Amino acid sequence: MVLEIAPIKKNIRKLRKLLKKAPRRPSPDEIHDLRTQIRRFEAVLEALNVDSKRNERRLLRRLGRIRKCAGKIRDMDVLTGYTSAVQVDQERDCLVQLLEYLGAERYRRADQLRALMNKYGAELRRRLKRTLARLHKLNLISDPNKNKSGSRDTTPPDAVTFVHKLSSELAAPATLSRKNLHAHRLKIKELRYVLEMADDPGNQKIIDKLGEVKDAIGEWHDWEELIAIATDVLSHGANCKFLRKLKAITNRKYKNALSLTNKIRRDYFSSLDQKKLL
Repeated sequence: MVLEIAPIKKNIRKLRKLLKKAPRRPSPDEIHDLRTQIRRFEAVLEALNVDSKRNERRLLRRLGRIRKCAGKIRDMDVLTGYTSAVQVDQERDCLVQLLEYLGAERYRRADQLRALMNKYGAELRRRLKRTLARLHKLNLISDPNKNKSGSRDTTPPDAVTFVHKLSSELAAPATLSRKNLHAHRLKIKELRYVLEMADDPGNQKIIDKLGEVKDAIGEWHDWEELIAIATDVLSHGANCKFLRKLKAITNRKYKNALSLTNKIRRDYFSSLDQKKLL
């Protein structure tokens, strides 16, 4: 596995562009793009072991706040879509009440995100530029245009260690449950981002599988969040038909996510040949 300069430069360029101007009412696509680019950047810095430097520490701290705020907006978008698709007879009031709450919450979170981006945007764009210069200076990423001998560069040792570490962690714990499945998803996302930054076509199959599992766990977790919000917001009790419908859907999503996760663990991580990812 070789970490190439092109996708990393593209990631940083996109991030700098997204941070240049904060939209007043960001679209779901803009929110998704912002979160994804920040996640990719975080994974690459950790893989290359440069996340402890002063510039990068401050950069990651600020970006983390923006990512989390954008995540709240993304949650409202996704949950609004799920809520709108749930049809329960004689529970129209519950549906409307929940949709009104989700809409108001998205509006509030969007204002928070805009304030954060206006406050830190210019600083973060400068720090991203410094980070790219540091990666070049430390020779941590491969540039095919400068590799005149035509030979492949080797993966930085820290990146190899990072991939090994994540792969081992994905084989544990022995049993997954509702309590630890979402945390497991975060490791899946990290590994997938790093593999996407590599230049090995042989990794595409596992990248696709990791994406499928990531999405399934994420969908289940979103429905869990919707139940928690609905329980707080709606005035009906445990006998509310709308809540019962949400719980039934969530149980199906959990079973599907758990099945897919256990399959990829058996196929790739229970007796993983680490060389497949390097």
